[in-house]
Amino acid sequence: MKNRLYYLLSILCGLIIVCSEGLVFSSQIVSFQEPALFPSLISSIRVDEPLDFCGEPVPVHIFDIKERLEKELLLSIWNRPQVILWIKRAGQFFPHIERMLKQYNMPDDLKYIPIVESALRAHAGSSKGAIGFWQFMKATGKRYDLTVNQYTDERRNLFASTLAAINYLKDLYVQFQSWSLAAAAYNMGEDGLETEIITQKVKDYYKLYLPLETQRYIFKIISAKLIMSNPSRFGFWIKDSDIYPALQFDRIRLHCIHETPVQIIAESANTFLKDIKDLNPEIRGYYLPKGHHTLLIPLGQSQFFHKKFDKLITEWQSSQKEHIYIVQQGDNLSNIAERFNVPLPALLIWNRLSLRKHIHPGDRLIIYPHK
Repeated sequence: MKNRLYYLLSILCGLIIVCSEGLVFSSQIVSFQEPALFPSLISSIRVDEPLDFCGEPVPVHIFDIKERLEKELLLSIWNRPQVILWIKRAGQFFPHIERMLKQYNMPDDLKYIPIVESALRAHAGSSKGAIGFWQFMKATGKRYDLTVNQYTDERRNLFASTLAAINYLKDLYVQFQSWSLAAAAYNMGEDGLETEIITQKVKDYYKLYLPLETQRYIFKIISAKLIMSNPSRFGFWIKDSDIYPALQFDRIRLHCIHETPVQIIAESANTFLKDIKDLNPEIRGYYLPKGHHTLLIPLGQSQFFHKKFDKLITEWQSSQKEHIYIVQQGDNLSNIAERFNVPLPALLIWNRLSLRKHIHPGDRLIIYPHK
């Protein structure tokens, strides 16, 4: 009995020591953490100054309006990682968006729409099929002169999509004579909004009963504006050095007489394929189609670009004949790839094929076998 009691006491003492060491260790960890400088949530959502969207007053003195704004502010502030990324990415893209809005005499507040739509991500996509910075649907994008095909999707191009958004929002403003209604129509479609205005006999965004997403839409934009206009007020202590630098580039014009590998564009610009794809997110796949193109390349690389491109494209054209394989009876893509010791995905890329596409005897395939 005495031995058992001694054994239990030993275990208890050991647990006390371990726990006490753990507490000391935990306190050491806490002591190295950045002190909490976040303002209280309740103080963050107190909006005393008059608010406006594109110069139009926001009636926050009305309880319902205040409640809707506070909800979106709270949800945005709570998602701190996302807000930090908003602010950092804005350094890259806002200078170009702001310049274009000013050039076309559009309100500066419209720059917050792509924050809400895509968090300033070129490749953002929705379940409904909207793509890009401004989240254009394919049909609307084409209506505003954006190219969307198997090679190119200009909804992902910052400059082309921003110009399309400017023209679309300008048309919506002409139709509804209100920037809040224009933005609401941008979200839900002009026909849907016009129907609600006719049905409800009211032409005021803040008094309309709309789909829930659209009821929140303007308040999301205003929340982004409030936070990004004064981040420190909401506890985002971001230095200038934290902000991503403005997108810089040289713009070149290029005429391709046939499909051209993007890799050759990269080599001509003394960079990598990834850099060209990042600067030109509208490029789909690994080839540019025949025709005229305007592309962005790294800053400072335009001077000798065309001379180097002409040399590389000539060499590439000459080498093509050396890498042609004529498909034989019984061949399939998998066994051809295995025979030449190349990855099947590479074979598909070189020949702009998919696994669903059948090959036939006599077809010509380009193959670059490992040396």
